[in-house]
Amino acid sequence: MQFLAKIRGKIILSFLFGLAVVAVLAIVGDLSKMLEVLGSFQWWLVVPILLLTLMNYVLRFLKWHYYLKVVGNGAEQISRGDSAVVFVGGMSMAMTPGKIGEFLKSYLVNQLNGTPMMVTAPIVVAERVSDGLAMLILASLGVFFFENTFLRLVLLAILLAAVVLFVVVQWRALALRLIGLLGRIPFLTSRATHLRNFYESSYRLFSPRSTLLAVGLGLLGWSGECLAFFLVMLGLGFPPSLLLLVQCTFILATSTLVGSVSMLPGGLGAADSSIGGLLLVAVQGITSATASAATLLIRFCTLWFGVTLGLVTLFVFRKRFDGPAPHGQGQAEAGPPKSTLDTAGSIR
Repeated sequence: MQFLAKIRGKIILSFLFGLAVVAVLAIVGDLSKMLEVLGSFQWWLVVPILLLTLMNYVLRFLKWHYYLKVVGNGAEQISRGDSAVVFVGGMSMAMTPGKIGEFLKSYLVNQLNGTPMMVTAPIVVAERVSDGLAMLILASLGVFFFENTFLRLVLLAILLAAVVLFVVVQWRALALRLIGLLGRIPFLTSRATHLRNFYESSYRLFSPRSTLLAVGLGLLGWSGECLAFFLVMLGLGFPPSLLLLVQCTFILATSTLVGSVSMLPGGLGAADSSIGGLLLVAVQGITSATASAATLLIRFCTLWFGVTLGLVTLFVFRKRFDGPAPHGQGQAEAGPPKSTLDTAGSIR
C-alpha cells in the first residue's frame, strides 16, 4: 500500500516519541514504585474501560458517517462497512502532529469512489471542532471547582476561537469574499476551485443542526472515556465518589484539549503531563507513582488502543485501497450547482 510506505517513517518516529514519554513518566513516578502500583491494579477493570473507549469510537463513527451524508457529492454513497473501515483506519493517524494525518480518511474515500478530497477534508476539521466543544463542556464541569484562572482563560480562548470559526463559515458573503481574495494569490489561483469545494462542505458541516448533533454525540462519547478514567482510579484503590468522577472528567477533558492545542503527535507529552500534573493538584493524597501509573493506563486504553485498531484495520484492508481512484461516481447530488464545485478536484 503506497501511502502506508510513505508515512511509515513518521509513524515509527511517533511511536519512539511515545516510548520516550513512557520513560519520562517512569522516571518521574519512580519506576519501582510505579510498577508496584500497577501490580496492585484491578486488571479485570480493563475490560469495561476498553468497552467505554469502544463506545466513544462507535459514536464518533456515527458522527463521521453522518457528516459524509451532509457533504454529499458522492461521499454519501459510500457503504456503512467501507465508511467504518475508513474511520477506524484513520485513527492510526492520531500519532501525527495535530492529527493532520487524519486527512488520510479523505484520501481513502477518494480511493473508494472518487469523491474529491476537498469535499471530505472539512469533515476532519468539523470532527476536531465538535470534539473540542464537547470536551470544553465536560471540562467546564470542574473549572469552577478548581478555581484556576489560567485554565479558565485557556478554555475561554478555545470557546471564542470556535465561535469565530462558526461566524466566518456561516457568514456566506464574508467567506466567499475571503475565498475570492485568496484566489488572487498566485500560488492559490489554480486551487481556487478546491478552496470553494472546501468551503461548501464546511458551510454544511457547521450549520446549527449539524453542529448540535455532532456535539451531542461527542458529549456522549467522551463522557464514556471520562468514566473509563474514573474506573482507572477505582482500580488503583481510590474509593468511588461524585467528587472523584467530577475530577476525572475535568482532568481528562482538559488534558485532551491541551494535547490537541499543542499540535504534538497524539498530544504526547502535553496531554500526559497535564493528566499527571492535574491529578497531583486535584486528588488529595495521590503520589507521583500513582499519578504516573494512572496516566499510563488511561493513555494505553484510549490513545494507543485506537492507534493499534487503526493500524490493524489498514493492514487487513490494505488491498481495498490499492489502485487508481475511480472518478465521477454519483457526485451530482446535494449541494450547490456543479458550476460551484469541481467534482474532479483532489489533493495528491
